[in-house]
Amino acid sequence: MAAAVHKLLHPHRSREEAREQERERKNSEMDRLRDEEKHTLAQWGEKKAPLEPGQIDQAPDHKMVGHSSRVLRKEDFDLIKTLGTGTFARVWLVRLQNAQSGDDNQVFALKILRKTDVIKLKQVEHVRNERNVLAAVAGHPFITTMVASFQDYDSLYMLLDYCPGGEVFSYLRRARRFNEPTSQFYAAEIVLILEFLHESQGVAYRDLKPENILIDAEGHLKLVDFGFAKKVENRETYTLCGTPEYLAPEVIRNTGHGTAVDWWAFGILVYEFLVGQPPFWDQNPMKIYEQIVEGRVRFPSAMSADARDLISGLCTVDTSKRLGNIKGGASTVKSHAWFKDIDWDALYHRKINGPIVPHLRGPADTRNFDDYEPESIHREAYTREMSEKYDDAFKDF
Repeated sequence: MAAAVHKLLHPHRSREEAREQERERKNSEMDRLRDEEKHTLAQWGEKKAPLEPGQIDQAPDHKMVGHSSRVLRKEDFDLIKTLGTGTFARVWLVRLQNAQSGDDNQVFALKILRKTDVIKLKQVEHVRNERNVLAAVAGHPFITTMVASFQDYDSLYMLLDYCPGGEVFSYLRRARRFNEPTSQFYAAEIVLILEFLHESQGVAYRDLKPENILIDAEGHLKLVDFGFAKKVENRETYTLCGTPEYLAPEVIRNTGHGTAVDWWAFGILVYEFLVGQPPFWDQNPMKIYEQIVEGRVRFPSAMSADARDLISGLCTVDTSKRLGNIKGGASTVKSHAWFKDIDWDALYHRKINGPIVPHLRGPADTRNFDDYEPESIHREAYTREMSEKYDDAFKDF
C-alpha cells in the first residue's frame, strides 16, 4: 500500500529509479560480456591454432577471430610499447588488463587509428578495406590474425596477433641474402598466402615487400599491413599504390590491374631474397619505372636455373603469360621445379620448422622492434559534424 501511495505522490522519481535500474542491468550485462570476451581472447592467444581454409571462409561472426566487438574498449588493455607508427596509425604491444591468472602472458598488437586523421588523409576506403579483408581471412596460418576490431567515439582499433620476430627485411639486411632453402621456405609460405587471397577471396594484396612480412615466434611468416588490399575478383582497378621497386608494369602504365600484380611482386621478392636487392633499382624512381616496363631481368651467374626460370615466369610483362595468372593459377607456381621439395600440406599446417627462429626472452619481448617517439598530445578533435558524416562508414568496426 505504501509503495503504491509513493508512486502516486512521486511518479517522476519512480520512472527515474526504473531507468537507473535498467542502466545498472545493462552495465552489468556489458561487464559480463566483456569479461567473457577477454577470457576468449586469452584462450585464443594461448593456442593460436590456424584454421582450415573452409573454416576461414566462414562469416567472421561464426569463427573465434575476425569479429567486430561491441563490448571491448581501449581500457581493457595495458599499452606496453609502440611497435610501429604510420601517418594515421600507431601499433602498440598490449596485454589484457586485469588478466586472470595464467592469462597475463597473452600479448597482442593493437593498431589504433584516429578517425580524424583517417578522414583528413582520405583513407576511409582503405581502412574499411583493410578491416574487412582481415576479418575475412582471419585464421590463415601466414596472415596476421585480426582477433577482433572495435571502436570508440574518435578512434578505430584492430587487435592483432603479435609477431615478436620483427620484419623479414631486418634479417635479410643482416644476412645480405638468404640461401636457397631459406628463400624457398619463405617463398612457399607466401605462395599459400597469395593462393588463398586470390582464389578464395578475390583479393589483390598490392603491397608485397620484405617490410610487410613479419616472423612469428616459431619462425613462420605473417603478412601484415593490408591497407592497399582490395577485393577485385575478376574486375580491374586503377589506383596507383605500392612500392616503386615492386610495382607491376600494368600499374605504372595505368592500364588497369588485378591480382596478377601480386605474382609480379612475388617474383621481385624471390629475387631480393636470393640476391639481396631487387632487380630493378635506381635512385630516380622514374628510371626504376622505365626498367620495370621494359621488363628485362638480369640474373647473377650464381643463381640456379630453376630460380631464374621461376622469376622469369613471374616477372613477365604480359599478364596473360605471367606465372600464377595463367590457367591453373597458383598451382602453376606450386608445381614449378624450384618448389619440388616442398610438402605443401605439411607447410600449411606448420609442421615444418622455420629456418630462422627468433631468440626471445618471452612472449612480450620487443627487442626486434625499434623505439619510437611518444605520441603527440595535440590531436585534432573528432567533431560532431565529422561524426554525422562518417560514422556510418565506420560501422563495420
